[in-house]
Amino acid sequence: MKYKAPGKCPVCGEKLEITKLNCPNCSTSIEGEFKPCQFCRLPKDELEFINIFIMSRGNIKDVEKELGISYPTVRSKLDSVIKSLGLQDESKRRSERRESVSLKMDSLKELKELKQEILDQLASGELTAKEAMERIKELKI
Repeated sequence: MKYKAPGKCPVCGEKLEITKLNCPNCSTSIEGEFKPCQFCRLPKDELEFINIFIMSRGNIKDVEKELGISYPTVRSKLDSVIKSLGLQDESKRRSERRESVSLKMDSLKELKELKQEILDQLASGELTAKEAMERIKELKI
């Protein structure tokens, strides 16, 4: 029976490094510093959660049913895995990028509306062509 390699030192709690690999077929050994996969360091309960999450294709309602837990608990467990994998900063950056794009889209929509307003005023004779051009230039489109 093979056991899962521990991810943290039982003495100080720091991440353990892989320094030796062995081939079970020919007994070849390789020593050095090796980086484990991100998931290798997850505790057993988080790995089980990830397996269920993947088998449920990310459907939180299915995860709720499978584990018999509530939506907030599923989210909490997912947040815990994200943190354990060191992905919380990336998740935060993605969220900030989405917000930034959304704000830019809102700004573009507002500029288009202002431009259309100016063109409507030009069409109705409220503005001269020169005045409309100056106002459009001020919008910095």
